[in-house]
Amino acid sequence: MARATAAARTTRAQRRILIENVRPSVDGGRHPAKRTSGQPCEVAATIVRDGHATLHAVVRWRAAGRAAATEVPMTLTNPGLDLWTGAFPLEQNGRYHFTVEAWTDVYATWLADLRKRVSAGLEVRSEAIEGAAIVEAVAAKAPARERPGIRAMAARLGGAAGSPAAALETATDPALLEVMNRLQPRTDAARFEPELCIVAEPPLARFGAWYEMFPRSQGTRPGVASTFREAEARLADIRDLGFDVVYLPPIHPIGRTARKGRNNSLVAGPGDPGSPWAIGNEHGGHDAVEPALGTIRDFDHFVEIARRHNLAIALDFALQCSPDHPWVKKHPEWFYRRPDGTIRYAENPPKKYEDIYPLNFDSPDHEALWKEIRRVLEFWIEHGVKIFRVDNPHTKPVEFWRWLIEDIQAAHPEVFFLAEAFTRPPMMSALAKAGFSQSYTYFTWRNTKKELTEYATELSSLPCRDFFRPNFFTSTPDILPEILVTGGRAAFRMRAVLAATLSPTWGIYSGYEICENAAISHHAVPGEYEYADSEKYQIRTRDWNAPGNIRADIARLNAIRRENEALQFISGTVFLESTSDALLAYLRIAPDRRNALVVVVNLDPHEAREGRVAVPPELVGLAPGESWIAHDLLTGARYDWSELNYVRLDPAVQPAHILKVERR
Repeated sequence: MARATAAARTTRAQRRILIENVRPSVDGGRHPAKRTSGQPCEVAATIVRDGHATLHAVVRWRAAGRAAATEVPMTLTNPGLDLWTGAFPLEQNGRYHFTVEAWTDVYATWLADLRKRVSAGLEVRSEAIEGAAIVEAVAAKAPARERPGIRAMAARLGGAAGSPAAALETATDPALLEVMNRLQPRTDAARFEPELCIVAEPPLARFGAWYEMFPRSQGTRPGVASTFREAEARLADIRDLGFDVVYLPPIHPIGRTARKGRNNSLVAGPGDPGSPWAIGNEHGGHDAVEPALGTIRDFDHFVEIARRHNLAIALDFALQCSPDHPWVKKHPEWFYRRPDGTIRYAENPPKKYEDIYPLNFDSPDHEALWKEIRRVLEFWIEHGVKIFRVDNPHTKPVEFWRWLIEDIQAAHPEVFFLAEAFTRPPMMSALAKAGFSQSYTYFTWRNTKKELTEYATELSSLPCRDFFRPNFFTSTPDILPEILVTGGRAAFRMRAVLAATLSPTWGIYSGYEICENAAISHHAVPGEYEYADSEKYQIRTRDWNAPGNIRADIARLNAIRRENEALQFISGTVFLESTSDALLAYLRIAPDRRNALVVVVNLDPHEAREGRVAVPPELVGLAPGESWIAHDLLTGARYDWSELNYVRLDPAVQPAHILKVERR
């Protein structure tokens, strides 16, 4: 027992190096951090050792499935805080594992002491002999073919003991430094545990503009559903607006039992198409196409035309069924039963969905349900869908999503998922940690300067930004924000600027570009609105060039986003002081700090507001008192700006400035 204790003390005494605060890390390594392929993964760590010894550190990384790790050196970037940084490449989509290893560089420690002594004019006879011994020890364990050369270096170093200058010159010979760096044993190496994980996903998972559209409402004949072939005609227009992703609500056969009518009425009239979220009828379920839209071949053609326009298709993935879904008859055990034996429909009080049956993930047959859901995803992936917007994932088990997403991405690392989860923040975070690449947010309910500042700061700061990617939709088929109802066209323009500049990923629901805001109020929830004559329940036709449209605004915003790296990452958001509560001002800075934008938005859609905005010069790389050119990317105007600047924004003219910082 005494021997074991002594051995434990000896081992503990040899642990001279502490590695802490390794980043990126989510919950101490319990969950992967998120990055995008094609970007280096920057790693930081605090590495501490007692005394004055010189350390070396590396990042050890490997792609998932590979046993051998590759090492890249780290640099001591902040000696006062013992902060080391390094980076490794994320060349492909997929999972990567990494850790940090550090050790004492005995030769470099000795050499640092030698330099000090030579600089002070001291004798170095003993030190030169010590250095030669260090080199000789390396020679003893070196490959046989290298030993003679290394021993010769050791002899030269020992022979220079009588001359401090000669000893230093010999000790710093590049050939000797290379050998010592390569062959010195890492006798006291420490390695951070546990190994950490990164998920590298496509760049579109980090940065992009989304456009939501019902394919059945893209035609020109009132009340007549458009097919996929007809909806293809809109894709060029969506591309010209600058969008990257076209998101489609469910495209599957729509149930007939309890079909909803216009404006969510309980009785459907003749020709009412029903809600696409009531999935399944005699034509099939989640792996089938609504016949009114066409065939699976028509869908394939739609995806191909979108690809030619550089548009990706995102498909709604709603795990629920109409009473007519084939699963109801084939697998009744997958649904909830009332005491009277009937199947329970979905409810989210005060909302009721009589046309939808939720799935029972506590079913004794849940394993078969999980596998069937995975099969459905595989089906659509084979048909070109790489992005899935998941409806209400917070009503299904988090561990189910962890299994499903990890399993799908192992086979298809280019696939990613958006969580439509308007729920409690801890659940939204849990879903992101489980694997969802993006999430809907509370942006639609954040309107004041204080609300927007606090929320955007939270999302752009650690730890949130390492695992949670926001997607700022300005509205959805279910949510028409009060500010759009009451603020009119000016509010639409203002909210578009906020969404497009505060989040790398943003989106609009079709009709936003023509400022649709006819509303139905939720009497049970004051201030909550839905769209009147919602296309969730009926076919809509629109004049996409209607007077008062903001198409040019949206196209310009998306162009600005593409041209400015500062808007392509969630990090680099700094809120600025302004003298008016109606003026929200913030700085957006690219990771390399070469691109910086100052955004000022008038949050009042009804009146012109004015005030002063402070821009600390050090934040934009300028000296105190130095002025700069503020180039408004929305209008083309240029202003002289410095530390304190006057701003007046009239929502009837221009609701915001997006000012590029340009040096004189």
